[in-house]
Amino acid sequence: MKGLALYASLGGATADDLIARSAPQVKRIAYHLLARLPASVQVDDLIQAGMLGLLEATRRYDPAQGASFATFAEPRIRGAMLDEIRKGDWAPRSVHRKAREVAAAIHAVETATGCEAKDRDIAEHLGLPLAEYHATLADLRGQKLLSLDAASPDDENEADGIPAPDGDPVEAVNRESMIKALAAAIDQLPEREKLVLSLYYDEELHLKEIGAVLGVSESRVSQLHSQALARLRSRVVSDAG
Repeated sequence: MKGLALYASLGGATADDLIARSAPQVKRIAYHLLARLPASVQVDDLIQAGMLGLLEATRRYDPAQGASFATFAEPRIRGAMLDEIRKGDWAPRSVHRKAREVAAAIHAVETATGCEAKDRDIAEHLGLPLAEYHATLADLRGQKLLSLDAASPDDENEADGIPAPDGDPVEAVNRESMIKALAAAIDQLPEREKLVLSLYYDEELHLKEIGAVLGVSESRVSQLHSQALARLRSRVVSDAG
C-alpha cells in the first residue's frame, strides 16, 4: 500500500524516477560537506554514499506522514555520507598526531599558567615560530568533533571508539557522559573560538562567511576552528583521564 501511495503522490513517478530527480540534492549535500573536509576526501565517494542513503529513503518514505520526499531524504542522505566519512576516517595519520601534539601543548600551558593558552604560548611550548604554528593549525583543518573522545596511541581511527546508538548500555552511558563533558568544555572556550564553532556547526556558515562576521580572513577562521578543537581535545581527554 505504501508503494502505491508513493506512486500516486509523485504523479505516477517510479522510485527510479525519484532517485533521478533527487540526484542534484545528493550532489549539493556532498559539495557542502566537502568544503569542511580534508583534501583527501573525494566527492565521488560522498556522492556514492549519499545515493545509497537516497535509495534507503525511497524505501522508507511514507507520503501519508506529510513531509515532502526531499525533506524526508535529506537527513538520510547526509547521514549516509557522514557514516562513510566516519568509517573511512579520511584524515591522514599525521593529522591525528599533530592534533594530539597541539592538544598536549595547550593542556601543558593551561595547567602551568591556570589561564587560557594563547597562540604564542602554544607555539613557544611546541618550539615553533608563530607562523609555523599557524601553518600546523591549517594542516588540522578537517578535524571532526567525533575524534575528541579518544587519543589513540597507534594513530588508529579514533571515531571507532564512539559507541553506536544501539550498542551496549554501558557504552551509551559513556557516550552521554562524554557529550556532557564536551558541552561543558565548549561553554568554557574563549568567546571567539566558541563563536566560530557556533557559526560553523549550528548556523552551518562557511569559513569565508564566518570571516566576514568576525572581520578576519578565512585562513584566520580556519586557525581558530582548529585551535578550538585542539583546546576541546585537551580539556575533554584530560578530564576523562
